[in-house]
Amino acid sequence: MRIDEFSVFHVAMPLIDPWKTAFGEMREVDTVLVRLRFGDETGWGECAPYAHPNFCSEWAEGCFHLITNIFRPLLLGQEINTPQELQDRLGPFKGNHFAKAAIDLAWWDLSTRMQNRPLWQAIGGANPTISVGADIPVQPDRSQLIDLVAAALDKGYPRVKLKYRRDSGVTMVAAVREAFPDAVMHIDCNSGFTLDDIAEFRELDRLDLAMIEQPLASDDLIDHARLQAMLETPICLDESITSVDRARKAIDTGAARIINIKHGRVGGLTNAIEIARLCHQRGIPFWIGGMLESAVGQGPSMALATLPGVGYPADIFPDGRLYASELATPPIRLSAAGQMTVTDSKGCGYQPDLEMLQRTLRRSTSGSTRPDHF
Repeated sequence: MRIDEFSVFHVAMPLIDPWKTAFGEMREVDTVLVRLRFGDETGWGECAPYAHPNFCSEWAEGCFHLITNIFRPLLLGQEINTPQELQDRLGPFKGNHFAKAAIDLAWWDLSTRMQNRPLWQAIGGANPTISVGADIPVQPDRSQLIDLVAAALDKGYPRVKLKYRRDSGVTMVAAVREAFPDAVMHIDCNSGFTLDDIAEFRELDRLDLAMIEQPLASDDLIDHARLQAMLETPICLDESITSVDRARKAIDTGAARIINIKHGRVGGLTNAIEIARLCHQRGIPFWIGGMLESAVGQGPSMALATLPGVGYPADIFPDGRLYASELATPPIRLSAAGQMTVTDSKGCGYQPDLEMLQRTLRRSTSGSTRPDHF
């Protein structure tokens, strides 16, 4: 399968409400789309490292320029017939997992569209009905937080994730637990704490949380292992898992009892599948996270959530939850309370609405091997 055309788009999608986490507040999500073409078929991929290098060392404009100036010249016009061939070409370049992921997802979408096969089946998915949860950003007071949790549980979501930062306070989480003693919930710290905060974690340890997600530094495993040894609540690693090897080391060192898999953070679908297999083989529960992507990025996440071994509802959002106007089609909908049914359409099943793409576009570029391309 030859890459005849390679296009890159940087867009900014306005959020309905600000998204507040331990690393800041966002009012729009900067994301990078890659479109690959072979013959008459196209495949799309997406990465959403955000506008600034806060979640990780990558950011959207940087990804756009790296893909355009380094990766596209390397790949345009080349025959790439397996996901491993693509990994071999990108492998010599250090890091830059999000940029690589956008290309990897586009390759998978193009390949499975060429095969007229749904992506979830192509990667070995077991069940097209997946479980999804509700995520709640940091709130200014406990009453608003409790109201949002109540609304999520009333809608039938099987679990709730609370974004957590220093000014959240254990009392906020304790108030939610008191209001909903049987609810499945966890907190996401987004690397906002250190081992000096052990007293706070011991208080949280008494609140019957499903997990504490990424409490310490994004590049750390050792201190996470130390913290896990002090707590009954499972630690889930997110930002710390950037490759298959990092996942293995996290398991071997006892740094995590649960792993969150995000295709963008680990370099694409190819590596995400391998991490899922590793977790399944080692008996470590895993679940599928997200980066507030459009359906182009969430479609592959839905496919990952069909894999054997998934142990917790995914971070996949239906249309209308984050954005007033969605970038991609068709809409992502709940098929039942807290459930989605993954599409049987070929590929990942989602592509951008070209009018919306133009409305949210910051910059774009396209390269082609075809003489008729402009």
